[in-house]
Amino acid sequence: MSYFSVIIPLFNKEKYVLKTIKSILNQTFQDFEIIIVDDGSTDNSVNIIKSIKSEKIKLIKQVNQGASVARNNAINASNGTYIATLDSDDEWQNNHLSELKKCITSFSKAVLFCTNYNIKRHNAFITNTKFNFQFDQDCLIIDDFFKANIINFIPTSSSVAFKKEDFLKINGYNTNLRTGQDIDLWIKFGLMGAIAFNPKTTMLYNYYDQTSLSNSNYNEDRYLLISNYKLQEKDNASLKLYLDINRYALAIRYKLLGQTKEAKKVIKEIDFSNLNFKQKILALLPANILVYLKKTQRFLIKKNIYLSAFK
Repeated sequence: MSYFSVIIPLFNKEKYVLKTIKSILNQTFQDFEIIIVDDGSTDNSVNIIKSIKSEKIKLIKQVNQGASVARNNAINASNGTYIATLDSDDEWQNNHLSELKKCITSFSKAVLFCTNYNIKRHNAFITNTKFNFQFDQDCLIIDDFFKANIINFIPTSSSVAFKKEDFLKINGYNTNLRTGQDIDLWIKFGLMGAIAFNPKTTMLYNYYDQTSLSNSNYNEDRYLLISNYKLQEKDNASLKLYLDINRYALAIRYKLLGQTKEAKKVIKEIDFSNLNFKQKILALLPANILVYLKKTQRFLIKKNIYLSAFK
């Protein structure tokens, strides 16, 4: 049995997957296996995996069913005590697993373990994360996980670990969600128990602007994700805050896609006291102005300037 099972869903990532795998194999902590589930790739991704000579790698192939099914299948096939997830286009620094282990050793009763990370917005522009809580250099338990999680996500699908047995207790990834299944998992862990955080930066997250790729079906999934927790948020003000921030983001997506009716529906469910001044203004702006602002943001990112609704 391995200490970690590194889980990777793979679909058409031939440009990135070799770097991703090498970043795992170069870890200073070496007690791990790698389980890759190819979700029906049609490019050269699988051949690249097969060219890597390592006994640690196990490749499983499935017809295309989405990342949730791929991750669940990988975890079911794993033999590690802890699961460390990684997307096939992100990269770990060589201390990632050792820092996760340090977090686990410090707070063994936590249910989710996270490390800090940087965000690659394009090849020449990397930004730091910004979280809604205070931390120093040492591992800690996050006092109010949902409130702390409203700027950048504290957990990501490439920066966390959790016990396999805890994952199974909360029924894993929701296979009804084609997007946001990782966020759904973090919510379930947040409701289950304590979340531990290691401030050490150990991962590079390749950020892609998903707005242009969004469609009404995927936004329906995002709405379903939020709606799944309407009962719990009634008695959990921090969860309500977190979900309202997600509602705000979804309303902006709807407007950018010209789905005004759907945007109005989501906005009605938001407690506006949970939004900051800038978010309140943006949520109420007409779609044409939001489209212009989005184009401006993309232009500024190309100039290595990043502005968000939290600044």
